[in-house]
Amino acid sequence: MADLQVFVTATGTDVGKTVISALLAHALNATYWKPVQSGRFPPTDRQKVASLLGEERTLAETYVLDAPLSPDQSAAEMGIRIDPTRFQLPPQPRLVVEGAGGLLVPLNEHFTMLDLARQLKLPLILVTQTGLGTLNHTLLSSEYLRLRQIRLAGWILNGPAHPANRRYLEKNIQAPLLGWVPPLNNVCLDQFDAVLQHHFEPNWEKLIHGT
Repeated sequence: MADLQVFVTATGTDVGKTVISALLAHALNATYWKPVQSGRFPPTDRQKVASLLGEERTLAETYVLDAPLSPDQSAAEMGIRIDPTRFQLPPQPRLVVEGAGGLLVPLNEHFTMLDLARQLKLPLILVTQTGLGTLNHTLLSSEYLRLRQIRLAGWILNGPAHPANRRYLEKNIQAPLLGWVPPLNNVCLDQFDAVLQHHFEPNWEKLIHGT
C-alpha cells in the first residue's frame, strides 16, 4: 500500500470536514490529525473521529484553543500566539490532516491555514457543500489556489444531491471530483463503506496522486 498524506480543507466552517476526514482516514487506513482545534467544547473533532476509528488512529493536536473563534483570536484570548514552527509533519505514512475552517483562516497575523498546508507539503482536498451558495464559495477557493499556483488534488461534495450545481462545478474546477457524501442517517463505518462504494470515483486515490 503506497504512502499517502493529505490535507483536508473546506470552503468555510461547518461544511463537513470532520466527517469526511474520518471517512478518508477509514478508506485509506490512515491516521487522523487536526493540528489546531479552536473551541474546546466536547466532543472535539479529534474525539468525534476517535469514536469512529479508535483513539489509536488519532494524534494529539498541536494547539487546543478554548473559544470557538478563528484560531488567531482564540489564541489571543488565551494570551498566546500560534507558532508555525511547532507544526511538524507526523511520520505516519498514511495520514489525513484536517484544517480549521477554510483556506485563509488566520493562525496568527501572518500565517494562514493554507500556509500550514504548504509548510507540511501535503496535497489539498477541498470539501464543499452541494446547495445554495456553494458555487461562489467553491469557485473562489479553487481560483485562489490557481492564482497562487497551488495544486488542488481533488474536491468532495457534501450534502443533498444537487445535480445542476455539481455539473457547473465539474465544468469550472480544474481538479477532479473525488466523490459525493450524501446526508448520513447514522455516521458509522458501514455508511462510510456504502458511500465509498456508490458515490466515490473508483480510482479516487490515484486522482489525488495525479495519476
